[in-house]
Amino acid sequence: MASVQEIVGKQKDGAQFVISAQMLRMKPEEFDPLAQQWIADGGADGFELVGVPHRCFVDGEFFIDRITAVRTA
Repeated sequence: MASVQEIVGKQKDGAQFVISAQMLRMKPEEFDPLAQQWIADGGADGFELVGVPHRCFVDGEFFIDRITAVRTA
């Protein structure tokens, strides 16, 4: 299982990339609260969020399952 730091660390400064629930081996229901926190904070250590998060529909609810980010220094 890749960690967020491993995914971010592979990117060059200024690169746009995706972080998904699948990449972190999480269910969308588990990934959503993490993504919501990143949205509230504007990103996390080493990246900022851009664009609109992708949502999937699970058991009658929408969950964020993929976000787009830009690597920061």
